[in-house]
Amino acid sequence: MTRSVRTILYVRLPVWKIWPGGVVYLADFIHKQRPELHQEILDLALVEPGQRQARLKQRLLELRPDVVAFSWRNMQTFGPHPENDALEVVMNYDHSGSLWRKARAAWDAIGIIWDYGAARLRNFGFLRLARRLLPEARLVVGGTAVSIFGKYVARKCPPDTVVVVGEGEEAMLSIVDGYTAPAGHHWYKDSAGVLTHQPAEENFDLARLTAVDFGYIESIFPGFRDYLGGAIGVHTKRGCPFQCHFCLYNKIEGDRQRYRDPLEVAKEVETLNKVYGVQHIWFTDAQFCSTKRSTRHVEAILDEMIARQVQVRWTGYLRLNHLTPDLAGKMLQSGLESIDLSFTGTQEVIDSLTLGYKLDQQMEAFRLFKEAGHRDQKVKLYMPLNAPGETSETLQATIAHIRELYQLFGRENVLPFIFFIGVQPETPIEQRLIAEGYLPADYNPLTLNPFLIKKLLYNPRPLGRMIGRAYLEAFASRGAADDYVGRATMEILERQLAAPTAS
Repeated sequence: MTRSVRTILYVRLPVWKIWPGGVVYLADFIHKQRPELHQEILDLALVEPGQRQARLKQRLLELRPDVVAFSWRNMQTFGPHPENDALEVVMNYDHSGSLWRKARAAWDAIGIIWDYGAARLRNFGFLRLARRLLPEARLVVGGTAVSIFGKYVARKCPPDTVVVVGEGEEAMLSIVDGYTAPAGHHWYKDSAGVLTHQPAEENFDLARLTAVDFGYIESIFPGFRDYLGGAIGVHTKRGCPFQCHFCLYNKIEGDRQRYRDPLEVAKEVETLNKVYGVQHIWFTDAQFCSTKRSTRHVEAILDEMIARQVQVRWTGYLRLNHLTPDLAGKMLQSGLESIDLSFTGTQEVIDSLTLGYKLDQQMEAFRLFKEAGHRDQKVKLYMPLNAPGETSETLQATIAHIRELYQLFGRENVLPFIFFIGVQPETPIEQRLIAEGYLPADYNPLTLNPFLIKKLLYNPRPLGRMIGRAYLEAFASRGAADDYVGRATMEILERQLAAPTAS
């Protein structure tokens, strides 16, 4: 059985304002494969909350698309993001010495959880609205949230919905070609409500993704120009061969790295810069450079950007195992804005989390950047503080290495980011914490129980209390001291750990 598909409406479900790269790449790919199809992108992030349902209803009835494809970015309740500060709330509730702050944090936590729970219900409501108004349309749901919680989403979806896990190109192409059993990794809820699951197949060939036709995207996406003043996401590859204990990238994208043509990537960046005036690029890969092969691929992209005289500031998550003096120089020459990477100052914690790099290599890479001409680029250290295996001694070692970086780059250029491991389902760290009794074996990763949610933001005692109170002290004094809260937190911890009673 096949269906004739003439029109697709992509609906970006509400999230904070961030470039909808996944939808853009997918719509561009489908257009190049099936140019006769009419496509539109409706970004509900750009619509006032009270108007979203009406706007969606309007477009569904006016366009009457044959396929309605929803993109769902985030679902977990504990993840801090620009619309709330869950980290500060948890810190105040657990560690503040003020009863007022604890009570205020409890109230704020209820608000955050309420917002997440309500957003989840609203998103499923948007799907049900599409099904009610267009009973014959094929519904598709994808995105980061779906890739992590695909089975849960599929259970809650209306009948005749395809829930795409991970890459969407092959699945969407097979859907628009009329197949009732789409390609790619997906769940399918049929018209009778029965769920079926098709596991991951061979990963999509990224060489098929040519530079985005932004002229076309602008013609189908009314909100396109609303994003041009911020960072635009560009991806150069998919897949991650590393097995970091808290990460799902190697499951979502596969553990085999696949690459886009460097010429096409550079052309994409050039168009954004020279045609649309984009100044900031975020390379959205799991890690922009990691293996020897991916490092060579990065170098080819940078060579093209330099040759085309692209004037952008760019960054992305870096892994510096294979950095060379030449590559460091090209990164700086091509517009590297900041050095963003995971950082912990002991090999013990690195090995405990199976991060897959050597601390000595990382510190040497920092020196290569300095020697290559580092000026004012920020060094952003994403530190999984108090991860399993952390001790007072490892924390002191991390602080000592941060001091080295202050001396190398200047204190004002080094930004230690305070964050804690978020426990994700089906990761090694989740299994470890279940085995240790920290989490119940039957816990619900999408729970709205605030006490379990706090556990999923992993920061146990005894170090958790010390870190939490240091963070709160730094946060409270940041206005008077005019200092970055992460730096201030680490310096308070350094002082406390040096005290005779530190534990």
